[in-house]
Amino acid sequence: MPRPTSRHLKAATAMLAATAAALAVTTSVSAYDTKEQAQRSIKGGHAKNVILLIGDGMGDSEITLARDYTVGAAGRLNMDRFPLTGAYTTYAVHPDGTPDYVTDSAASGSGWATGVKTVNGRISKTPGTDKAVRTILELAQQGGYATGSVTTSELTDATPAVLASHVTDRSCQGPADMASCPADTIAKGGPGSIAEQSVNHKVDVLLGGGKQRFDQKVTDGKFKGLTVTEQARKLGYQVVNDDASLKAAKPGAPVLGLFASGNVPTEWTGKTAAVGGTAPQRCVTSNPKRPATTPNLADSATKAIQLLEAKQKSRHTDKGFFLQIEGASIDKQDHAADPCGQIGETAAFDRAVKVARDYAAKHPDTLVVTTADHGHTSQIVPLDATPPGLTSTLVTDEGQQLKVNYSTNTPGKSQEHTGVQVRIAAQGPQAYRVLGVTNQTDLFGTMREALKLR
Repeated sequence: MPRPTSRHLKAATAMLAATAAALAVTTSVSAYDTKEQAQRSIKGGHAKNVILLIGDGMGDSEITLARDYTVGAAGRLNMDRFPLTGAYTTYAVHPDGTPDYVTDSAASGSGWATGVKTVNGRISKTPGTDKAVRTILELAQQGGYATGSVTTSELTDATPAVLASHVTDRSCQGPADMASCPADTIAKGGPGSIAEQSVNHKVDVLLGGGKQRFDQKVTDGKFKGLTVTEQARKLGYQVVNDDASLKAAKPGAPVLGLFASGNVPTEWTGKTAAVGGTAPQRCVTSNPKRPATTPNLADSATKAIQLLEAKQKSRHTDKGFFLQIEGASIDKQDHAADPCGQIGETAAFDRAVKVARDYAAKHPDTLVVTTADHGHTSQIVPLDATPPGLTSTLVTDEGQQLKVNYSTNTPGKSQEHTGVQVRIAAQGPQAYRVLGVTNQTDLFGTMREALKLR
C-alpha cells in the first residue's frame, strides 16, 4: 500500500474534527472513548504490536443482531467503540484475475494475509500460477516479532491457515487430507498439510480446536510416523488441551493449544430458524455440549498476549508481536441458521475485542484492527414479515421481540456468504488507513507499514 499522501492526512484530520464535534455534543453512550485516542489514530508512525481481530462472517447484520439482543438498540458493543471506522470490499478472483463477487474465508483471509487476491478455496497462493505468497506473519517473524494465532475453529481452518501455510485447497488440513493438494505433499517436495506447516513455522502461540488434524500421522519426511502433535513436541512446543493447562503454560517455548477435536463448541444454544418461524425464544447462554474446561476466546486472547509479550521481554528486543484472533463460529452458526449460537459467538468475540483494546489502552503503540472476512446471511426483518426461508423470533434482553431471517439458500441447505462490503475499525498507529471504502488487500499494507516490515 502506498505511503500516506497529504490528501489522506487531510481526510483523516477532517474525520478527527468530526469526531471531536461528536464528543462535544454526545450525552448518551459514545462510539469514541477519548478525543486523544482519535488523535493518536490519525497519525502514522510505528506500531510495536499489531492485534488483528476477525469476526468470521460478521457483517453489519450480525453485529446489529448481537447488539440488539445483548446491549440494546441504543447500546454499544466493544467493537463499536473504535475511534476510526470504514468499510472494505471482500471479493475474490477467478484464475484469470477477474472478480468473483462472493468470497470464501480462504480467499478473503489470503487477501489480508498476503496483499494478493486469490481464488476461493486457496490458502496464501496466487490465483493463476498457484505459487506461495509470503504472509504478514512470515514477514513479522523475519522482522523479529513474536507471532500468534487464536481461533474458535480448528487451527487448520481457512482463517488461521492463511497466516502460516500455503496450500492449493483449504481442505488439506492434515497429512491424511491431502487429496486436493498433490503438489503440496512432502512426498512431492511440498511443505505438507496445513497442520504440519503451522508447527514447522514455529508460530509462538497457536490456540484453537482441530485436535483431530494434529492426531494424524505424518506420511513422509523427517517426522514420518509421528503424529503432528508429536512433531510439534519434537519442535519444542508445549501442548495444552484445557483451561488449566493453558493457564500453566510458561513463556520460553511455543504453545500449541488444542481444545476440541473439531471446532470449539459454541457458548450459547437455542432453537434454529425454521420455515414459518419459531415461537419467541430466549437463548440458552450455557451450552451443555461445551465442556466446562474449555477456555473462552477472551481468556485465550489474554494468555496469548501475555506469552508473546513475555517472549519479547526475555529477548530484550524493542520489537513486539503480531497476533490474529478469530471468532470463527459466527460464520458457522450463520450457515446453520442458528441465531442463538451466532449471537453467543459474536458476544464472545466482542469480549476478546475488549481484551485487545484494554491492552492497547496501556500500550498505545499497539495497532488494533477489527473486521470480518465476508458478509453473511442473517437479516433483522419486521415481525409481520413472512420470508420464504428460515426465520426465528427472539426475545431480547430489552424484553422486545426481534425476527431473524435466513434466506440465502433453500431451506435444509447451508446458508451462504454474501458479497457485501464489511466493517473495518481500528485504533493506534496507522489506523487512519481504514477510513473510507478500501479493499481487503489494503489491510495487509496497513499492518506491514505499521510494523515497518520489508
